[in-house]
Amino acid sequence: MRRASIRAAFTSAVSILAVGGLVAGLLPTYWIFLVTAVFIIGISIQSLGLVTGRTGMISLCQMSFAGVGAWTVGYLNLIDFPGGLPFWLLIGGFAALPFGIIIGLPALRLRGINLAIVTLGFAAAFDVVLATITFPGQTSFKMVARPIGLEGDLGYFGFVIAVYAIIAVVLEFVNRSRLGATWLAIRHSERAAAAHGVSVPRAKLSAFAISAFIAGIAGGLFAGYLGTLVSENFSMMQSLTVFAVATMAGGQFTLGAIIGGVLVSLFPELLRRLNLPQDFGSVIFAAGAVQALSTGESISETLTRLATKAWPRAAERGQASAGLRLPAARISRSDVPALTVDKVTVRYGNVVAVNGVSLSVPAGKVVGLIGPNGAGKSTLVDAIAGFLHAYEGQIALEGTTIDRLSATNRARRGVRRTWQTTRIAPELSVGEYIRLAAGTAITDREVSAVLEWFDCPGADTVISSVDAGTRRMLDVAGVTAARPPVILLDEPAAGQSYAEAVKLGARIASIPEVFGSAVLLIEHDMDLVRSACSEVTVLDFGTVIASGPPGTVLETPQVQKAYMGIDSDQEAAE
Repeated sequence: MRRASIRAAFTSAVSILAVGGLVAGLLPTYWIFLVTAVFIIGISIQSLGLVTGRTGMISLCQMSFAGVGAWTVGYLNLIDFPGGLPFWLLIGGFAALPFGIIIGLPALRLRGINLAIVTLGFAAAFDVVLATITFPGQTSFKMVARPIGLEGDLGYFGFVIAVYAIIAVVLEFVNRSRLGATWLAIRHSERAAAAHGVSVPRAKLSAFAISAFIAGIAGGLFAGYLGTLVSENFSMMQSLTVFAVATMAGGQFTLGAIIGGVLVSLFPELLRRLNLPQDFGSVIFAAGAVQALSTGESISETLTRLATKAWPRAAERGQASAGLRLPAARISRSDVPALTVDKVTVRYGNVVAVNGVSLSVPAGKVVGLIGPNGAGKSTLVDAIAGFLHAYEGQIALEGTTIDRLSATNRARRGVRRTWQTTRIAPELSVGEYIRLAAGTAITDREVSAVLEWFDCPGADTVISSVDAGTRRMLDVAGVTAARPPVILLDEPAAGQSYAEAVKLGARIASIPEVFGSAVLLIEHDMDLVRSACSEVTVLDFGTVIASGPPGTVLETPQVQKAYMGIDSDQEAAE
């Protein structure tokens, strides 16, 4: 994975520098000046891509963050602060960072249109502030000093290209790190991210903070680009334009950011040459954003998909390789059960969904939890995993009560779960997902060994390219790689063929021995339950009606009537 990050970062840097070299060598000075703005706007779009494209939140005040950075650079230039523009850019980025955190705080509770209104309100307030003050140096006509030796348009273009390349390389490493995988997981499902032990609030604030920092740097570059600024450069409408273009082009990708920069910076020039109104550009951007939102695919994603079709890469499945070794199995406590559920009751008003349920999952065992639809199985799993706190009774992990812990902290303590429908972010690679789900340090060899053991695709395969059945297997592989005390598997065989279900059952039965984790298996496939479980508990209308070895429990008349629809008295009469 580290090699993949280095390769991607190197490719981005070389591509950007090559484009910069072509521009500098082929275009006249006027066009070099215009293309410089392409890359500055591209940095702003990349910063927005972290929040909107990767984390799935809405920010309509990105140019306000850039305005903070520009104002800071202008002030440092006015007072002749030492260090020059390269150092001032960093200060401008740090000046914008706390504003990003402040704006990110509402995102902890708000999403969608409500969050959009909050961020748009900040942009409007920033407009009012800028209207009452002037940018430093505006009245004295003191231009922002460019770096020594790079004062000309060609030199400054080279400086901007270098900054863009550095930011692109750093973002490649961040996006391929656990933090980057966390952002994508939150975008796809906050509950699933929390089930992997991810702190959703911390991840959201980090996205806003880093985004604001990068936007602040872009604002500082813009100050050096124009020399002196006015409030209209960072107006609310500019933020809306950047948001629309980032959505349309795919601002979370390096290619999308450059495409967006071209649209924002050069499209107005095209309209001018065609004698068309400048407002026509806003209409085009809005239509493009609507199209991207309705189809779920930006321009850069479309180009990538077409390129993949033209030059397909084989998605190699995990194959036996010398030197692969599974992660060491955890050492479980043998004196207490891995999981204890004691008289848990869940009420929804007058409806009792779970009624005084007690069960135990011994260390090193696979226990089944079965029952007809609506029996309360998923509600009980939600209570165990911490996604439902309004319950009576007690839940203990290896003898320690966890009732007061959040879902994130329960996952970190060692309660891991899967879901009835897969919630893996499709943009992740298989290896990135396993690392995210594992939550702890796991080597490349161990990732490959886990994938091989579960017969999953290779680590570099993108999740979006694999079928639903394979994704269910990846769900199981991910939580198993974490080696927690207990794993809650919620209908893992859904969408699997009979042969795949048989293979899955053998794997689940071996998890305690190979990885050291106990398993609570919620499943409708009775063949899988019989093959994998040493004990089984049956729920009906939220109440335990039987518990014991599968062979005994599944043959009882009460279970057959409740779960299988078989009435033993009626069967005898026939």
